[in-house]
Amino acid sequence: MLNKVKSRFLLGKKLKLYLMPVILLFASGCSGQNDTTKKNLLNRKPAVAGQFYPSKPEELKKMIAGFFEKGVKNKSKNVVAIIAPHAGYVFSGQVAASAFNQIDENKKYKNIFIIGSSHTTSFTGASVYNHGNWETPLGTVEVNMDMGSKLTKECDLIKAFSDVHRFEHSLEVELPFLQCKLKNPFKIVPIILGTQSENDCKKLAEALKPYLKPENLFVVSSDFSHYPAYNDAVKVDSLTAHAIISNSPDQLANTLYTNSKEKIAGLSTSLCGWTSVLTLLYMTTNNPDLAYTKIQYMNSGDIPGYGDKERVVGYVAIAVSSNSGNPSTNVKSDNESFTLTDQDKKDLLTVARRTIEEYIKKGKEPEIDAGKFSSAIKQSCGAFVTLHKKGDLRGCIGRFMATDPLYKVVVQMAVASSTEDYRFSKVTTDELSSIDIEISVLTPLKKIKSIDEFEMGKQGIYIIKSGRSGTFLPQVAKETGWTKEEFLGHCAQDKAGIGWNGWKDAELYTYEAIVFGEKEFKGTSKNSK
Repeated sequence: MLNKVKSRFLLGKKLKLYLMPVILLFASGCSGQNDTTKKNLLNRKPAVAGQFYPSKPEELKKMIAGFFEKGVKNKSKNVVAIIAPHAGYVFSGQVAASAFNQIDENKKYKNIFIIGSSHTTSFTGASVYNHGNWETPLGTVEVNMDMGSKLTKECDLIKAFSDVHRFEHSLEVELPFLQCKLKNPFKIVPIILGTQSENDCKKLAEALKPYLKPENLFVVSSDFSHYPAYNDAVKVDSLTAHAIISNSPDQLANTLYTNSKEKIAGLSTSLCGWTSVLTLLYMTTNNPDLAYTKIQYMNSGDIPGYGDKERVVGYVAIAVSSNSGNPSTNVKSDNESFTLTDQDKKDLLTVARRTIEEYIKKGKEPEIDAGKFSSAIKQSCGAFVTLHKKGDLRGCIGRFMATDPLYKVVVQMAVASSTEDYRFSKVTTDELSSIDIEISVLTPLKKIKSIDEFEMGKQGIYIIKSGRSGTFLPQVAKETGWTKEEFLGHCAQDKAGIGWNGWKDAELYTYEAIVFGEKEFKGTSKNSK
């Protein structure tokens, strides 16, 4: 226990030091303005127009339209949050557009929370801009000042300092994308984090989590690696992105710490907005209704005519999808059961094998013809893809819940397990013939009326109450030896945060894991074309 505490203390210190190269400290950072009245509105003027992006409206619109056209489209649905870069548009614009391409342009959002970590001022907690609206070359964006006031009253870490927003670019550069993408008027809640404390991130997440609903959108602003050489950036950014899509705050913190210990030449940070991203992860972790998807990766070395491959900055677009906050979209009725036939299993193993081989050899995912697939593997299910080499683990990445069809999730996880598992190097062409693939499919949720319907060890549990949720996988019962009441109590208290007895009046859902591999079918998928 002492070692764990010491490790976390050192990690916190390391993360603080790790971010320092990208923060400039101003003694006058917080002016003390922590209240505002609508009588004295002070619109926030553009600070980096003409530098990070064009200051002329028509030129700006044309540039963003080009980015949207070239960017990745429709890879995620029901998006409640995105992570987008904030560098100069010529470098990060296409990746940013890929992130914004995932949101529904026709949706009427109640609030759009834009969150970034300060590059100019260090201060405790966070600051919401609550003094007026925001202006860009494309017009004025309305700020929901009522929501800003509400947040400052609900959380003592959230203040309303105006000065910390004045020169900060990380929120400003996201606005023109929203103005060009959305067809309906919207209001923003601009929040800058000045903290470098994991504890603060947890508290801020608790304050913001109630607003993580389908009616709102969260835009988290961050670039990835700063200033390593091209190949080092690709490696570091892959590890960081994997940690984020794992939906684990601890994994992200540990990955950033590990990256810093590697002493990679030129690397000053692997995630400049780490506090903002960590806050998002504290909001989403243990919620199986939410799924992270990596949309696109590039770094500044990829930009023709501008890219210096000796000193680059990384950019990743990530989307967080929801089942509309309602698990019933992935729930089976009491009279239904989810099963996979042997043919379904063979089809999924073939998909995984083809994906890994083509991605390792050609750097792209294969075209999958789903016409002959059964309806079972076209359903939205979570899945893990595990790789073994001569009996030893060679990679394992999965997703608890997904909004994509199962076969598409297997494609995504096959790529991730073979190239993005931070514990291992990428699978090489020479290894392909010696690797065995195993797939674990998490069945759709089934609502239960009584805990008598819950089979310990065979089923996992998912608890939801008052917008809070938590889950334990089936194997947790075997690992802990808890009684059924202890299992439910710990899940309610430790995972859902609704108290030891919270499960008694919560909605309860069960699910199972269907595990199968190439060995079971004597390597059938290895020989499939």
